[in-house]
Amino acid sequence: MRVSKEELVAVLAQFNPWWRGEPIADLPTWRRAAFRELHTWLTVPPAPRAVMLSGARQIGKTTLMLQAAQALLAAGVPAPNILYATFDHPILKLAGIDAVLDAWREREPRAEGPEYLLLDEAQFIRDWGTWVKHQVDFRKDRRIAFTGSAMPLVEAAPESGVGRWHTIRLTTLSFYEYLQIKRLQLPELPQLRSLRDLFDWAPTDFYRAIELGRDYVGHFHEYLLRGGFPQTAQIDSVTQAQRLLREDIIDKVLKRDMTALFGVRRVLDLEHTFLYLCLHDGGLLDMVDLCSNLEVKRPTAQHFIELLEAAHLIYRLAPYGYGKDVLRARFKIYLADAAIAPAVMLKGKAIVEDATALGVATETAVFKHLFARYYAQNVRFSYWRGKREHEVDLVAEVGGELIPFEVKYRAQHTGARDLKGLIELCQAKRIARGYVVTKALDDFGPMQGLPLADDAATPTRIMRIPAPLLCYWMGAAELPGDVP
Repeated sequence: MRVSKEELVAVLAQFNPWWRGEPIADLPTWRRAAFRELHTWLTVPPAPRAVMLSGARQIGKTTLMLQAAQALLAAGVPAPNILYATFDHPILKLAGIDAVLDAWREREPRAEGPEYLLLDEAQFIRDWGTWVKHQVDFRKDRRIAFTGSAMPLVEAAPESGVGRWHTIRLTTLSFYEYLQIKRLQLPELPQLRSLRDLFDWAPTDFYRAIELGRDYVGHFHEYLLRGGFPQTAQIDSVTQAQRLLREDIIDKVLKRDMTALFGVRRVLDLEHTFLYLCLHDGGLLDMVDLCSNLEVKRPTAQHFIELLEAAHLIYRLAPYGYGKDVLRARFKIYLADAAIAPAVMLKGKAIVEDATALGVATETAVFKHLFARYYAQNVRFSYWRGKREHEVDLVAEVGGELIPFEVKYRAQHTGARDLKGLIELCQAKRIARGYVVTKALDDFGPMQGLPLADDAATPTRIMRIPAPLLCYWMGAAELPGDVP
């Protein structure tokens, strides 16, 4: 079926108001931390590559692209040289990329300077990998940014895309970004480039941060309920925000996107698998139990889990040493956002009163913040389990150094008896520093008197950090800081 050029031009004109000299409507003035990286790759690219924005549905990829267009226009790029097109639109999907470009150039003759192609939902472009490869190799006058589900895109044509694009992986909003998008006026916390800086703080610095942080705790719990999706974060009613989040995930991702992108037919089994993971967020994945409860075969369940990871709904963490010390790995599962489980399971505000559920949600949020802050630095995350069945929630491995994180989000202050796994790991691996994520604001500061290292010349230092402050600092910097 052919699409007329007139139809194409009409659709493209709606998406590109700058061609008519009009501003982009309803575009927020506040920008996510990833904007700077995207803008750099479009204006002064470090290498001749396209840029791929990847991440879950409804986390702001389109807004970032339009903000990039706005910045290009403000910098003097001629309006005819900027094209935005989304290929989940049925007309554009049916017409194909070449017809879209032809219609663009018929509507807007090219001006002097580079062309900028901002392509949304690129997974719907036929043979997209080959097309991007050709553009990067032979059209040096074009700069391309595109969005989509990263893993389906990358797996679809791994060879054709090698060295052809730079990936910017977006997570849901950080706690810092959540506060910004809601325009909340709170006392400004001290700036912190790296968690290591806390070890140099004086006692007065901790007291000051505790006082300033009191207004953040309630908003942190709201953040765990609403989630880091820009649309739900701005809805007044928590119930409505959770309902919208549930509809986006269940109806649009599981029932529509999974069918369109991966050809999934057993949608109900996939939905049940995801519900099972929501019930076990932050826990070790028991495939035998999952298969028994859902009455699915192991290969089917494994395939579903891989698809959910590809759609950016879950993260999988292998145990430390996987591939060397561990023969049969049990992965740890984290949802992409702490608010997903309460929304999908219809829990409403109940998790705030449930200490266990609140602890799980906090651990999920902590992992997401650490991952978002440090993934670009090739930090490998895992969890650790010792010979005595003691565990450490998260272990960051970078440059041969291990940095453990243990989440203890509960009313009681943290003591040595609560950190048996952390102490065992630090002793076994002679770790220089570790972190305990706490609940109470005054459960903050270095821990003293722990039986950590046998070698007095290299003692392990443990820092307690309240979760709201940790998540704020991990999201506050526009560019990733030093390793933790």
